[in-house]
Amino acid sequence: MSVASEKPEKGGGLGETFKIVVQALLLALVIRTLLFQPFSIPSGSMKSTLLVGDFLFVSKYAYGYSRHSLPFSPNIFDGRIFGSEPKRGDIVVFKLPRDDSTDFIKRLIGLPGDKLQMIDGVLHINGEAVKREPARDFDENGRAYTRYRETLPNGVSYLTVDLTPNGLEDNTQVFEVPPGHYFMMGDNRDNSTDSRVPPLRGGVGFVPAENLIGRAEIIFFSVEEGESVLAFWKWPWTVRGERLFKLL
Repeated sequence: MSVASEKPEKGGGLGETFKIVVQALLLALVIRTLLFQPFSIPSGSMKSTLLVGDFLFVSKYAYGYSRHSLPFSPNIFDGRIFGSEPKRGDIVVFKLPRDDSTDFIKRLIGLPGDKLQMIDGVLHINGEAVKREPARDFDENGRAYTRYRETLPNGVSYLTVDLTPNGLEDNTQVFEVPPGHYFMMGDNRDNSTDSRVPPLRGGVGFVPAENLIGRAEIIFFSVEEGESVLAFWKWPWTVRGERLFKLL
């Protein structure tokens, strides 16, 4: 008894490839929207914690989801769902309040109801000076910058860079964080446009809870400033090996 051979349908291979591509894109969209999103660091406002050329993953689920969790921030619902409160000291990616198309990354310093002020370069929270101790200088391009180890009231500790004494934002008014908002600051205190600078001056101001995108978790790759991550033939010399898979 002979067995008839089956011939593949015309276009079956192309159709199967298209289906696999669509499934992969949908999976990537789900991961990016609900779990992790990659970000790159374009400026030095968070030195020396984050450097230009760092690539990191941000957990989208850390604070729940808002319309800004979705690509292009569609205005389909208000507030946050499955939300949880961020902690003081978290490194947060958020949408700039005055421009929903721009992502910023800063450290969350002030919670709703807090009163914050900079006095002679020292951060004060609710009338108390935050503990600050001298640390080893940060060296960049042959120049040394003063660093301090700052420890927040909840025990979160990190390094800040002080480029110049008596910088523009080293002495400020008292900022009282309104309900449902947060106060963000860069670790590079003299080179950070953050919540100390009002929107009318091109700054950040207070950040609504709805604008939080996620919490920075890990640096998964890093290249020297000015180098392209796509120039893989330079990687042996341009990759910052000590920063790979560094937890934040």
